[in-house]
Amino acid sequence: MTLTFRDGPLYFPVTAFDADGEVDLVTTARVLAEGMEHGPGGVFPACGTGEFHALSATESLSVVRVAIDTVAGRVPVVAGVGGPVGQAIASVRELAGMGADGILLLPPYLVGSSQEGLVRYVSAVAEASTLPVVVYHRGSARFTAETFARLLAEQPTIVGFKDGIGDVALAQEIVLAARRVRDDVQFFNGLLTAEASQAAYRAIGIPLYSSAVFAMAPRIASGFYRAYVDGDSAACDRLLEGFYHPLVALRDTTPGYAVSLIKAGLRLSGAPVGGVRPPLTDPGDAHSEELRRILDAGERMIGGS
Repeated sequence: MTLTFRDGPLYFPVTAFDADGEVDLVTTARVLAEGMEHGPGGVFPACGTGEFHALSATESLSVVRVAIDTVAGRVPVVAGVGGPVGQAIASVRELAGMGADGILLLPPYLVGSSQEGLVRYVSAVAEASTLPVVVYHRGSARFTAETFARLLAEQPTIVGFKDGIGDVALAQEIVLAARRVRDDVQFFNGLLTAEASQAAYRAIGIPLYSSAVFAMAPRIASGFYRAYVDGDSAACDRLLEGFYHPLVALRDTTPGYAVSLIKAGLRLSGAPVGGVRPPLTDPGDAHSEELRRILDAGERMIGGS
């Protein structure tokens, strides 16, 4: 069992909200369809960039259903699942019947736990369906190499590991431990603005990365991806210095901007995706104008056509 992604950036689309703050499925579908025109390798709806944390279980499932219909089998659709274990189990059972290709298992809700507790949490969700599971190493879900290797041995539907913590030494230890158990596991760099750290992750055996930038600026994200795949380090460096590093600097000014800036960038392009739900906040005029300058610089770097 595995997930077969196409050759392209992994797309984490936003969830659009209307003027009343309600989920706007029509706009969500339209923006997703426009992103599909740029050739993503896979689509991950209702995940971090899609504000999984702010969606009800019903809303999350509705967003994934729209994504499945819009993508129409062209690439895998991997849905965000997580939070309270009962909710995660119920959601994954629904997703299996809807036609999702897999799930990205986000951390459990709020509480910390032992490694044994993490095993129980992941196992309970993995055993609720036959869908492939990508485990997200982030927040309250911090796995040791031994724990992830055990999960691989016990749960055949676990097919991937996404690192959102940024401990490169630990990530490499997990990769090596996993390979001793199974050779079919895929590894993802899930750090914020992952392009900025992907060279380091590729060096330790993690070739895939999530691209929130693709959700607001797919031409820039695709340009970087092509240079990355082709081994054009000079082109990657130009985009890192001229676009990604300034974006990271702006992102780091305010907690939650990893998502807020993506939706702001879409609004700047004319997409009526609405703002972010609390506790996130939207950028003000000064930061929005700075984002516009950063995006314009990135577009110029990849050419005007």
